[in-house]
Amino acid sequence: MTTAVAAPFRFFSLQVVRTRRLGPSLVRVTFAGPDLHALHSHGRDQSLSLFLPHPGQAEPVVPLELGDNWWQGWRELPDDIRAVMRSYTLRALRRDAVGQTAEIDIDFALHGVAPGAASPAGPASRWAARAAAGDRVLLLGPALADNRAIRFRPPVDTGLVVLCGDETAVPAATAILESLPAGTRVRGWLEVPHAGDVQDVRTEADAEITWLVRRDATGAPASTAVDAVRAAGLTGAERPYVWIAGESAQVRALRRHFVTECGVDRRRVTFVGYWRRGMTEEQLRAAA
Repeated sequence: MTTAVAAPFRFFSLQVVRTRRLGPSLVRVTFAGPDLHALHSHGRDQSLSLFLPHPGQAEPVVPLELGDNWWQGWRELPDDIRAVMRSYTLRALRRDAVGQTAEIDIDFALHGVAPGAASPAGPASRWAARAAAGDRVLLLGPALADNRAIRFRPPVDTGLVVLCGDETAVPAATAILESLPAGTRVRGWLEVPHAGDVQDVRTEADAEITWLVRRDATGAPASTAVDAVRAAGLTGAERPYVWIAGESAQVRALRRHFVTECGVDRRRVTFVGYWRRGMTEEQLRAAA
């Protein structure tokens, strides 16, 4: 069942095809669905809204019968019935021999699930850690390839692309890297909880990516992303375009560094807080 919602976005009914652990803190879930041919995206950091069922539910509960009023109806459902909604990045889209969208990948950061987790897992992490073929979800995604949920948009005069993010931003950052053409200069700093979360990324760009493992072999915290970026000595003279995503406080600190210390024009900095330490997405939505 599908319905038009605030074009160019619409709902897609999907099922899990397979899963693959990418590291202690990351899992890739591959989805397919009968109407995925209508999903279109230029990729990069394409944002999607995923609706997940509660334990014991066969499928997520979203009142699609209400049409464009689904949002209000969804909010009015009891907490233990209403589908869990979370925002994710479209990691990859594959088409079949006739050009129709056949499968999509979404990478999940497993907060609270990986070894040594400091806080309990949320509902989306618990779902992703247990996901199996046949599990059903709903996706609110783009029906037009170029849409407002793609934030990575470097100016035409960009001399250097700078990428900064934590494990929640790794799917978007790696998708961006794979999309960049040869000759594009890139500096990136990606922070992950464990050495096993570091990924090999294929890109045609001239990319120098530094992976920051949050804890070293002795368990001591590694240098923060801000410290690592500061040591690189970047300046606005390189005509950089800066993309920052991840935990909100760190995103703000990085943006402040680039604008205040490096002299980068704030209009050349794209920043988005994917999560905030100590708060659920429901709490963030209520505070917005």
